Amino acid sequence: MNEIQTFNKAENPPLVIPDVSNCPFSIVFNEDCVQGLKRFADNYFDLAIVDPPYGFRTEKTGILNFRKGASEKEWNVAPTAEYFNELKRVSKNQIVWGGNYFPELWVNGCRCFVYWHKGNPVPNFADGELAWTSFDRNAKQCDYRYYGNLEGKTSAGDKFHPTQKPIYLYEWLLKEFAEEGNLVLDTHLGSGSSRIACQKNGFNFVGFEIDKEYYEKQEKRFKNFTAQQRLF
Repeated sequence: MNEIQTFNKAENPPLVIPDVSNCPFSIVFNEDCVQGLKRFADNYFDLAIVDPPYGFRTEKTGILNFRKGASEKEWNVAPTAEYFNELKRVSKNQIVWGGNYFPELWVNGCRCFVYWHKGNPVPNFADGELAWTSFDRNAKQCDYRYYGNLEGKTSAGDKFHPTQKPIYLYEWLLKEFAEEGNLVLDTHLGSGSSRIACQKNGFNFVGFEIDKEYYEKQEKRFKNFTAQQRLF
């Protein structure tokens, strides 16, 4: 039986995380991920799949700030160097969407970039997205034309986060980069697509979402998904 747990930052989340060796479980913390990651030991997670906000970089200062035209919600604050330090400390491998926006990731280079071909015809939207990875492999591409018909594809009707990615994309990442029994981390959970993909495929999962509104919406989405699973 799957163990599904959620923790709100007002409820004093536990300092000791449950044993992950016996059965798949899913835990989400509604708090700042940088502070939350400090509770975990080095290399605690097998794989981190994250999609942090990248804001925009000004020519004058070179500092990441709020992205033009975006509302100034907490989810859109670009990560600090401390975030990347903690991320790499607690996880053995990382996949970082928007990695091309973060030069701090390029210190040791990157052999295995991931390219997601979105096939999005909307004007002014990118045709695809790049993810930096820590893997020493050949570059990989996920093409919506081949993988977009997988069960669990996100439709426009259930989109509630500005950077929401489809479930099939995370399922593809798990198939390509994760191993059976892995514990997966997502520090910017957003719509919860990564959580659902892990639940579908039997991976232990820990997530963080600082924004209360998105935290509650992904909780509802996840509960609806697990309720459907029980019907079958």
